[in-house]
Amino acid sequence: MIAWDRASIRIAGVRVSRLACDAWPIRRVLICDNEDVMRSLVRDSLAEGEFELLEARDGDQALQLARAEHPDLILLDLMMPGRSGLDVLRELRNDPALADIAVVMLSARALPPDREAVAAAGADYFLAKPFSPMRLVALVDELLNAR
Repeated sequence: MIAWDRASIRIAGVRVSRLACDAWPIRRVLICDNEDVMRSLVRDSLAEGEFELLEARDGDQALQLARAEHPDLILLDLMMPGRSGLDVLRELRNDPALADIAVVMLSARALPPDREAVAAAGADYFLAKPFSPMRLVALVDELLNAR
């Protein structure tokens, strides 16, 4: 069995420094938010990790990138002009080629009906804005390491 974290990889129970491993996996994370400031906050929060960060400004662009790049995780804003995050999430879950991508919904709308709609659409997690950047990094690591 192979497992990894930011600093090392464990192969058959033996921990090896990632610096000694040529095939260290880089995980793709798609950040989708219509606000430049929020994308910047998320990007800066994840900058220290072993991630390839992709960015989308709207739902249509998020779906295009998801289809082209098949990220390991999508951080998706709920409220966007045009195609909402909920619409994008439903489309992802209905597409067999994309249904396995982990999705974290980010939103300032965190009332029970909003959370219920996000859960019913198939999000892996809901993170209310404002959020702790440290919590975001921990959540991303947790979800990616669980897959």
